[in-house]
Amino acid sequence: MLELRQFAVAGRLAPFSAEVAAGCQVHLIGPNGAGKSSLLAALAGVAASGGEARLGGEPLLTPHGPQQAGRRAYLSQQQPPVSMMPVFQYLALHQPPGSAPQAVERVIAYLAAQLRMADKLARPTTALSGGEWQRVRLMAVLLQIWPTLNPHGRLLLLDEPVNSLDVAQKAALDQLIAEVCGHGLCVILSAHDLNHTLHQADTVWLLHQGRLAAAGSPDAVMQPALLDPVYGVTFQRHAAADRQWLITRTA
Repeated sequence: MLELRQFAVAGRLAPFSAEVAAGCQVHLIGPNGAGKSSLLAALAGVAASGGEARLGGEPLLTPHGPQQAGRRAYLSQQQPPVSMMPVFQYLALHQPPGSAPQAVERVIAYLAAQLRMADKLARPTTALSGGEWQRVRLMAVLLQIWPTLNPHGRLLLLDEPVNSLDVAQKAALDQLIAEVCGHGLCVILSAHDLNHTLHQADTVWLLHQGRLAAAGSPDAVMQPALLDPVYGVTFQRHAAADRQWLITRTA
């Protein structure tokens, strides 16, 4: 689905090549400054890049903004609300062109129910808490490429999507991401909760000092031998409740 050939971000990320299959959830991990946000911004076409990126066999980074927006959606790490428009109006700006109004309403209602925002749709965006605004932004990017509304959507890029979310809201987002992947879209997101990545990702890209240090399954990449030198701490893996867990070891 997504093919990268010597893809790079000048001064931020060294060239690397990779492929992502349809329906795959890729987690980008690594310390702050490793290049995660730079990679996501470059894939979204909002930061300069080098090399080649193809999505479904076609160039991902075309010069036509509307065409890009129809194929991929991007949640940046930070974006403050800039107007007092109500939430439902903000979401309307992100609906796929040509979508049937009733179909859009159904998807908005579904996303709002899942993310516990149904009672906030008429509230001005500037009157939301940080967690509420983050959920509105998530609803907007999901609406943009939601499979029942947009048959051209192929890629969802999320930069630290769980910022300001509580435990229940994180679980709801996990379910929505799984639903998107179930329709064959690729999801690439940056993450700092290593146990969440260990349990939820299909593929992990470990970034370190602007380079791809390791890539593969969570079981292969989330190993202390790989993580210790990248994060500068000592990890251990333990089995509990039928799962593997990473913990840091104190001296």
